[in-house]
Amino acid sequence: MLPIAVVNNYGQFNHLISRALRDLDIESVLIPNTTPPEEITSRFRGVILGGGPEIGRAGRSAEYLDLQIPVLGICLGLHIIATKFGGEVKPGRMGGYGAVTLSVIDHDQILQGYPETMQVWASHADEVIKAPPGFIRLATSDICGNEALRHQDLPIFGVQWHPEVSHTFEGYRIFENFEKICQG
Repeated sequence: MLPIAVVNNYGQFNHLISRALRDLDIESVLIPNTTPPEEITSRFRGVILGGGPEIGRAGRSAEYLDLQIPVLGICLGLHIIATKFGGEVKPGRMGGYGAVTLSVIDHDQILQGYPETMQVWASHADEVIKAPPGFIRLATSDICGNEALRHQDLPIFGVQWHPEVSHTFEGYRIFENFEKICQG
């Protein structure tokens, strides 16, 4: 079975994503965000767009959304997804990393098994203020209306928070759910 690509967008937690996957026995490879899209389709069965400092340093990440394979965007990864599909990303009211209590609106495939509310670790220096057309809101919080989104037809998902850090409630579950999505 092909591994999952973890796209390094220069975020401080990208190595933790790979570690979390390894701890769950999910094979993955951390790749640079300059990797040609044709290499992605031939070598990987899914893509995780990792976090990073700014969308201007996201390399070819937006191109990976056209490959017809499952994609999970984390923090900046969600911003890349939203921007590519016509949403709007702006600085959030609350910057920096910290605890956020979110409400799950739709448990969908990516949020299966989670409670209605949970505490996660997130940065809201930037956030999706307008969801793109064709996307469904899955989770929200008091400080951000779009904590999690998914495309209504394509296997493309994004979360504002960091499931790879220990401060996030059962963050591993996102990766297990994404693994199931990648298996078809």
